Amino acid sequence: MNRYGTAEKYEDAIKDEFVNGDELDLLIVVDKLLTGFDAPRATVLYVDKPLKEHTLLQAIARVNRLYEGKDYGLIIDYRGLLEKLDQAMQMYSGAGLENFDPEDLKGAIYDVISIIGSLRQHHSDLLQIFAPIKNKNDREAYEVWLEDEERRENFYGVLSHFGRNLGIALESEKIYNTLPPEELQTYKTDFKFFQDLRKSVKLRYSDTIDHKEYEAKMQKLMDNYIAAEEVIRITNPVDILNAKAFEEEIERLGSKRAKADAIRTRLTKSLQTKWDENPAYYKKFSERIEEAIQEYRDKRISEAEYLNRMKDIMKDYQSGQSTERYPDVIRENRNAQAFYGVTKDILNEVTDEAASYDANSIGELAYQMDEIIREHQKVDWHDNLEIHNRIAQELDDLLFDFKEKYGLDIDFDTIDRIIEQIKTVALRRY
Repeated sequence: MNRYGTAEKYEDAIKDEFVNGDELDLLIVVDKLLTGFDAPRATVLYVDKPLKEHTLLQAIARVNRLYEGKDYGLIIDYRGLLEKLDQAMQMYSGAGLENFDPEDLKGAIYDVISIIGSLRQHHSDLLQIFAPIKNKNDREAYEVWLEDEERRENFYGVLSHFGRNLGIALESEKIYNTLPPEELQTYKTDFKFFQDLRKSVKLRYSDTIDHKEYEAKMQKLMDNYIAAEEVIRITNPVDILNAKAFEEEIERLGSKRAKADAIRTRLTKSLQTKWDENPAYYKKFSERIEEAIQEYRDKRISEAEYLNRMKDIMKDYQSGQSTERYPDVIRENRNAQAFYGVTKDILNEVTDEAASYDANSIGELAYQMDEIIREHQKVDWHDNLEIHNRIAQELDDLLFDFKEKYGLDIDFDTIDRIIEQIKTVALRRY
């Protein structure tokens, strides 16, 4: 107090630091700052005092301010004020609250007592997801059960609700006086188990992370209230083409199947991303993956063999290996190779084995396709409809000449399919 001189100056300095500074994050007040104090960055209001009518509305307004990086205002109610809030809004319905919708407060105000009911319900929902698992001590069984994407997303959502309610509950003294210690310990133990499970399955099934707020809150809950022998920070999956980093990542998984699943799902997602760059090339990897997983599910190969198959596919993918033997004319031309694969696959669908053309003929055709694209390639050509039409016309002429030269019975729809796929590949590669 000596530093500031008077109580008034001290209070002004503290308020200024909270509003404009970056060192003060928590203010504890008694009968203060309900009016005349505007701190837009204030995000959470903990209410542990009886409030009613206009005073209650003023308190809520403290966190109802827009601020950069602030997505919401949160009110933790330790006094069961929700009924009084309804009364206050009705009483002042004509005092600036005409456009106020009570639904806007859903999820923003928490009655700590009612949290107990929600906590029990979400815990029950969480256990119900895994009810079919016979051996509850088999961690691998839990992970395998979550292979289904819809079931996995449901698990993430229920765990999020359970964790949010548990976090609010553990910050309230009333919870410790209301719940039996063994029940509260069960919630803590189960939350740690399911949170660790969530981390493992996100890695195993290559799920991206898009819940930044959730990650921060749940880690805080683990740090503050639940002992964690090992903290595993969840990050977005490492690119499988980063061989060293990806190998380090999958080593964190336990079983051979878990590692194989992680490689499979990461490969699949990478293939989906790159597919349009060279559909025929990536299709072969996709077929190898599908063949391996089907053989494993049919119990024709062991868990170890499943992992080895996935590792072999991964190594070929990482190195850019291909089993395709390209004609000499396009051996060093990756763009033409992509056109070759697309054209060859479609022609093989509609022509018989006795067709007069050969691989070298398609190679020459793909080489000419590459020349057409390069001739029209310029800045912003991706969005230039006129250039697209010119490319399509020249490709059409090229394919018509190829059809006539080799006496092929190819209809216009097939030619259009080839043109559209060539354009799609070109838009990704040039």
